[in-house]
Amino acid sequence: MHTTMRTALLAGASAAVLAVTACGGSSATTDEGGTETSGVLAQLASDATGSLQKTVETTASANSAAVTMTGTSGGEPVDVSGVISFGDSPAAELTQVDPEDGEITIRVIDTAFYVSIPEAEQASMDGKKWFKMDLSTLGASSDDLAQQLEGLDPVKNVRTLLEGAEVTVVGEETIDGVPTVHYTAATPVDTYLEQFEAEIREGIQEQLATAEVTEVVVDVWVDEQYQPRRVKLVMGTMSDMTMNYTDYGKAVTIEAPPAAETADFAELMQDLQDLQDLADELEG
Repeated sequence: MHTTMRTALLAGASAAVLAVTACGGSSATTDEGGTETSGVLAQLASDATGSLQKTVETTASANSAAVTMTGTSGGEPVDVSGVISFGDSPAAELTQVDPEDGEITIRVIDTAFYVSIPEAEQASMDGKKWFKMDLSTLGASSDDLAQQLEGLDPVKNVRTLLEGAEVTVVGEETIDGVPTVHYTAATPVDTYLEQFEAEIREGIQEQLATAEVTEVVVDVWVDEQYQPRRVKLVMGTMSDMTMNYTDYGKAVTIEAPPAAETADFAELMQDLQDLQDLADELEG
């Protein structure tokens, strides 16, 4: 039972990665300067608002990107990479590095999370390789799942920057060999919360209040194609996340695992509850 419980907790924790990003790493290395200013870079630096609005339009038309996310959340390290589709049907396939179990894969399709089961745990799961966590059984909709993915959506993050206080142009910086212009803005918590639906806003507000977060600091690095190369979100001591983006517009195919290899997370949790109830009766 201990092994099964641990596997269930791992699945829940892995899926929670997306919830972390929805309410907002150690930062990757940034090479500053060193490039000759181009016409586009000069425009990016001289017209922040217009350039960021164009970035929203350009990036939205790409519909997909590869992403790496590093940082900390609640004092715990986060290290995730994968691909996301942020069009009309949001989806994602992400790999999370777990200190004990190595790489854990998370697939997000429609209203379902699929979380890979570590190989060492598969024998206790009758050879199943994946957990399925269907949010629709919890009363959630595809819109709710889309909300969870918004934290990874570069378009959403640029809009968050635009909705903040005055945007500051930090200057030209090179990200992974690509010339960019770096922007930053601090968004008051009340303004930041306005982007969320009422049903989840209260929970996020409570988390931010508990952590005494008063503002969300957003940094965005935009390249000459008007696409974000890096986004950094800092929420006080609660979280510090850096997301790097590449391969905009590249075709993304994310498929559900075979049903025969999938265990239902809700059923597993019910079985564990039944075992606990039986143990309580025997002790009584």
